Amino acid sequence: MLHQFFGGVHPAGHKELTEGKAAAPIKEAPAQVVIPMSMHVGAPCKPTVAVGDQVKVGQLIGETAGLGAPIHASVSGTVKAVEPRLTAGGSPVMSVVIENDFKDTPAPSIKRRDNVGALTGAQIIEIVRDAGIVGMGGAGFPTHVKLSGAVGKVDTLIINAAECEPYITADHRLMLERGEAIIGGAKLLAKAVGLKEATIGVELNKPDAIEHLKSLAGEGIHVEGLKTRYPQGAEKQLIQMLTGRQVPPGKLPADVQCLVCNAATAAAVYDAVTEGKPLTQRYVTLTGGAISEPMNVIAPIGTPVSHLIKLAGGFKSEPERILFGGPMMGIAIYDVDVPTMKGTNCVLSLSAEEAPVQDPAQTCIRCGKCVEVCPMKLTPLFIRMNVNKRRWDETMALNVLDCIECGSCNYICPARLPLVQSFRTAKAAIRAEQAKEKAKKEAAKA
Repeated sequence: MLHQFFGGVHPAGHKELTEGKAAAPIKEAPAQVVIPMSMHVGAPCKPTVAVGDQVKVGQLIGETAGLGAPIHASVSGTVKAVEPRLTAGGSPVMSVVIENDFKDTPAPSIKRRDNVGALTGAQIIEIVRDAGIVGMGGAGFPTHVKLSGAVGKVDTLIINAAECEPYITADHRLMLERGEAIIGGAKLLAKAVGLKEATIGVELNKPDAIEHLKSLAGEGIHVEGLKTRYPQGAEKQLIQMLTGRQVPPGKLPADVQCLVCNAATAAAVYDAVTEGKPLTQRYVTLTGGAISEPMNVIAPIGTPVSHLIKLAGGFKSEPERILFGGPMMGIAIYDVDVPTMKGTNCVLSLSAEEAPVQDPAQTCIRCGKCVEVCPMKLTPLFIRMNVNKRRWDETMALNVLDCIECGSCNYICPARLPLVQSFRTAKAAIRAEQAKEKAKKEAAKA
């Protein structure tokens, strides 16, 4: 039985640009890849290679000592630099730059496993850790940490294949082209946390994907078609839709006995466990009204955005905005030479017609529309009011940290107020204050 989640909006999908276009390895590999040492929640990895080293596809090039996920070479070739490079976040990040030899020589460690059925849950989690797999829906949380924390605590595994964000079709194509990997990965994820079943949630605007996954599912895998509604792909909303359970403010899915993993994450787990392949590439949608040939590609991690745009025929008109991700939650980039990362599922080049320059922010008229559409049952207008006055205690009391930054309030606001942007400012300020308080307490104890 399906349930409902609070709020939500129905933005135009624009998925017709690429949903019928099969993904394939990029026709022309990049001459260089730039692989940031921070593509996950947690501390950056420490590079394990030096300038001049020869590397192979899948070879470890970055190791983590704490919360994080290892990083591997996505092409074979020569390490040309180990230095800070600009990323989509706008800041330089320590990166390993590899000059591609175009041979795609695999690392010796990449070997198919014949004893997959005999693996224990703990062994699967260790393989996932060594493969550097993170949440590929954009969150970037290390998957092995998520799995370890769920063992013995969850009774429901959900595979998030909703892909509710407009324009993006990377997961749609993955479902059609590698459905068996998603199904196989779901079974492995279930075994890792001691479950025997999993539910895959797919929005009804992908009927071919739903039908295909159902034909492959087999025992223990349930495929649910979900009425199209944004932001259904947010894990708390997906949990509410499929189980009726509501994750309390400040809590995590595990607190309601649920574990949510992205469809691309499940496929990566399958590749790691069965084929011995670490995470080195991913499906990416290249789309938008400014791009000449919208398409889906399978790109090595670290591929410069400029290279992908070139493969898509370049720009047919000057882009008004280029985003990593979709129009609701995507991050605007100002340098097309930044590299793709583990969480990059889309490069969206919006035309002036799709992203018109807005008038300066107007005054809130307290229409309440932002409250009606907020999937987290927040009060965006009052949160913004307190943010503007830098009243952090009041802002905290209004649960600003629960905001998932889905952009529904921005989308519906008739005054076009930058609501989400102000919430990000508030979160950063509050966390900075919390860090200061923690440091003071630790200093006092010392």
